[in-house]
Amino acid sequence: MMRKIINDEDNVVQEMMEGYISAYSRYYRKHPEVNGVILKQRRKDKVALVIGGGSGHEPMFSGFVGKGLADAAACGNIFASPDPNTVYETAKAVDNGRGVLFVYGCYAGDNLNFDMGEEFLNDDGIRTAHVRVWDDVASAPRDRISDRRGIAGDVYVVKTAGAACDAGLDLEEVTRVAEKARDHTNTIGVATAPAQLPGVDKPIFELGEDEIEYGMGLHGERGVLRTKWQPADVLAEKMYDQIKEDTGLAEGDEVCVLVNGLGSTTITELAIVFRKVKELLDRDGVKVYDADLNNYCTSQEMGGFSITLFQLDEELKKYYDMPCWCPYYAKGELTGGSYVPVTEEEADKEARGAEAASAAAQDLAEPYVSRKREGTLMELTAEDAREMLIYIADKVIAKKPYLTEIDSAIGDGDHGIGMAGGMKKAKEKLLKMEGEENAYAIFEAAGKAMLMSMGGASGVIFGSLYLAGAKGAEPKASITPEDLAGMERKSLAAIQERGKAEVGDKTMVDALSPAVDAMEANSAKGLLEMLRAAEEAARQGVEDTKNYTAKFGRAKSLMERAIGYQDAGATSVWLIFQGMREFVEG
Repeated sequence: MMRKIINDEDNVVQEMMEGYISAYSRYYRKHPEVNGVILKQRRKDKVALVIGGGSGHEPMFSGFVGKGLADAAACGNIFASPDPNTVYETAKAVDNGRGVLFVYGCYAGDNLNFDMGEEFLNDDGIRTAHVRVWDDVASAPRDRISDRRGIAGDVYVVKTAGAACDAGLDLEEVTRVAEKARDHTNTIGVATAPAQLPGVDKPIFELGEDEIEYGMGLHGERGVLRTKWQPADVLAEKMYDQIKEDTGLAEGDEVCVLVNGLGSTTITELAIVFRKVKELLDRDGVKVYDADLNNYCTSQEMGGFSITLFQLDEELKKYYDMPCWCPYYAKGELTGGSYVPVTEEEADKEARGAEAASAAAQDLAEPYVSRKREGTLMELTAEDAREMLIYIADKVIAKKPYLTEIDSAIGDGDHGIGMAGGMKKAKEKLLKMEGEENAYAIFEAAGKAMLMSMGGASGVIFGSLYLAGAKGAEPKASITPEDLAGMERKSLAAIQERGKAEVGDKTMVDALSPAVDAMEANSAKGLLEMLRAAEEAARQGVEDTKNYTAKFGRAKSLMERAIGYQDAGATSVWLIFQGMREFVEG
């Protein structure tokens, strides 16, 4: 087991954020309610730039909040996107009335959660736009460019977008410039050693002494190809040639080059790689306008590096040359004259709000909740539903190591952590709802608590499992088997509308869809028999995912290499239906 310098694995992000803000309190403040890093001295007469993604990639994303860069960063759990509430609250705190541009990597969880955060902002009358970075040329062919992942190219897109915002452009123009930067940025990476999540006993994947992962993602997931160890020059040339072929790089072009370390790779090694890349660019008549060797987009202690080429034209060069500064990244000379500082009164007010929120969280009691009614349940009263969802929450929390192990096989290992975190929040909410008389309100409250807290794709999807089918339903003191089946059918439809997944795509839908079919087919047999059928259908759906390649999430880049492994999301669905059946059976 790798030793990490942490205290409680559940508090890693919170304590990291406290330390980071404390170290750089001259420049930053933390949002009082969510994990948002906000620049204190920022211009107020411009489009606000908000970036974000999972923690664990430091200094990206929080370390790229600064003058001429982002105004704020919405930070999720380790390797998991921020939840919609974090996106919403962070952006709302820096909105100046001219709109908000979001820049983040193109991953399913980030796309879902930032989209929902935008919806909330739009409901408040705040204009938004987004640019998803998809610079990873290894993760999908160019004709499916929007399926590509965002990796170290984030650096150049954030830099350009921040400059365009500071130039005073309106939201439409800022978005156009940021999209142009994104479309001129291409990256490929290799991993020489795996990452390991805090509190997890095993690394996300294992490599032999003579193996490397080619085309790895930023979240520690496997690459698209496992190959033999090769010298730096051989790797650099192979990676450069793939970028050149993908982009049509030609003599006379001008580029910025970033050789980015993934966490444990030294500057010495990055310099050796750049030496070869520069030789190849000189050979092809491509001019290097600027170069950078650093660990900007990391993946915990993963070994390896990526090469990014940012192709310039005169417009992009203008924005690249504009000054910027943050503790981890700076370009040009920057005076502070045009920035309006936050007053001490505002800072004190925010600090008091944070202290109050922390105290309220510590007041939460954790009583043991058991089932009050004996025997097999024929229907679910509001109190039954509350107790059942608490039971399921405890069950999933206990299965965190199991879900982490499953997700680590073909993903980034964060599913168990995300599910446990979301279920804890649902349980906190449910413990306060004793006496609620509307059964649908119980499901809705639990789903919303998960959705607003989990981050990652799982937050939106699993929150919708409870929320979507119950939201807007006529209040009922108890729900029948037919009601529960109808509720889950609505949830399934909402999940598929949001995530676009179908049976066979190696997602939670592979377990949920057959489970819902089984509920409808067996609802007349009573609640227990219906849930037995649903549990078995979900279990078979999990088994079936072993035969599929992935169409969504981290595993989609593995293609056939994902066959033989079960999907973690589908496994969680099975556990939830198993929990329902166990509770009803008593």
